[in-house]
Amino acid sequence: MTIITVNAPKGRLGLEQRRELAETLTDAVLVFEVGQPVPAARVGFQVHFLERELDMMAIDGRLLSDAGEELDVMVIDIAVMDAAWQPDVRGQVIERVLAALAESCGLEKPSPTWWVNFRVIDEGSWGSSGGVLSVLPILESGVFTEERAKAVRAALGA
Repeated sequence: MTIITVNAPKGRLGLEQRRELAETLTDAVLVFEVGQPVPAARVGFQVHFLERELDMMAIDGRLLSDAGEELDVMVIDIAVMDAAWQPDVRGQVIERVLAALAESCGLEKPSPTWWVNFRVIDEGSWGSSGGVLSVLPILESGVFTEERAKAVRAALGA
């Protein structure tokens, strides 16, 4: 299970950009999480777009509505199930997310005021369908490559 939340000023992302980002942000994490671009794993990914009025966001101690110039501020929060998320893998995911966002926005490179948080939710701390979820049974679902499943088991000591 992965949840990607994009917080942006109201109107920053149009419908077509959100459609594109729903797919590209999922893809930016999916391959690293399961080890391959398998369609069956996509159901475990959600992308949420939250728009905020300019007077509900601030940077440099000033509300965006008072900033006087247009600031391109966004925060992307990635929450993933505990697995093998070494710092280099997290870094690659963050870079892919920022690149997907820049491409969708028609920019050569990501804005320095776009920030990404990568959070790993501890094993036993996800819930759905009336119970607690674990990544361990999902390893046997066929969506994870054998190499990735082995790395996840090792990281979790299973």
